[in-house]
Amino acid sequence: MPLLETLEDGFTGALDIGRWPNSYGDPTAVGGRARIPCAVGGFAGLRSATGYTLAGSHFLLRAYPPAANGAVSTAALSLLVLTGTGGTDAGFIIDTAQGAMGLYLREGYADAGAQFPPYDPVAYAWLRLRETGGTLLWEASPDSSNWTVLRSAPAPAWAADTSLSLLLESTRTDGSDNVAEIDNVNLPTSLVLLGAARTASAARPVIGRKTVPLGAASSTSRARPLSAAHVVQLGAARTRARAGTIARLPRPARALTPRTAGPTLTPSTTGPRLAVTSTTGG
Repeated sequence: MPLLETLEDGFTGALDIGRWPNSYGDPTAVGGRARIPCAVGGFAGLRSATGYTLAGSHFLLRAYPPAANGAVSTAALSLLVLTGTGGTDAGFIIDTAQGAMGLYLREGYADAGAQFPPYDPVAYAWLRLRETGGTLLWEASPDSSNWTVLRSAPAPAWAADTSLSLLLESTRTDGSDNVAEIDNVNLPTSLVLLGAARTASAARPVIGRKTVPLGAASSTSRARPLSAAHVVQLGAARTRARAGTIARLPRPARALTPRTAGPTLTPSTTGPRLAVTSTTGG
């Protein structure tokens, strides 16, 4: 049961029919974008396989709706999650002839709660339909990073179906033929950068790891106790130096001890003279 967000395409080569097996009207991939013909009275579209679920998932993309090219009625790009029941779907329809965007949750092709904000090609460059916690959200972003909720509604039961498909379709009723374009289906440029920045995103964990060595380089604060240890050793060295001096002091004291052997002086009236050697000496 693949999530709808796993359907990814950056259209960097030829159109991948494996991703869009139910397409019609000759869409192509040109210059890194999907190109969908928008001809008067005709329909053309990219349509995925019918094997996805919207529950806990989303689709997002960069939308380039067809220019009005003189149309006063309809020049439209539809971005819809389709069920197996015709007219039961949800998503966006941008009509540049009317300068508006419809936010739809339809049943039988009708939605009494549909909303129609004026279409802003800058603020609504990126569009996302997302289901989370039982709520369906229609969101827009100028950069695929900062999203604004345009509408919310209770998610329909069919959001949990496993047979949903994604349709990207262009049509017009008047004006001159041209094309609509799509890019980066489920590949927001913020993630592509993070995928380049999954070098950059890998860079964030790396930066995080660098703070760990710096905190380990707070083991420079542990180095301070090491210098204190040197002071203790030097203090101990000074103690040993004093101890060496003290150890030599008893030797002169022993040299001053009188010996019984040897000549001694005895008093005399005529002056000092040497006495005989003591019998206790030797």
